[in-house]
Amino acid sequence: MTTEGARERDALPRVEVGSVARDLRDGRVGEVMDLHPGRVWLRPLGGGREWDARPDEVRPLTPREQLSARLAAANARSRRDLP
Repeated sequence: MTTEGARERDALPRVEVGSVARDLRDGRVGEVMDLHPGRVWLRPLGGGREWDARPDEVRPLTPREQLSARLAAANARSRRDLP
């Protein structure tokens, strides 16, 4: 990897366990459940099966994006309870 590529990777915002992040490969949003060297484990906000991605394939959501994602998950949960 070039020095420039390494600098760009190091400049990416870091995700932390408990934060909400977007998988840049397919746009899915999930809560960061665990971090391992070279892997980030995410779970959909509404629950479900975890998936993993490389750290350079995810980015933390802005507060506005987080609010929107959590609201969408809450709305989806409420719709499942209705007949």
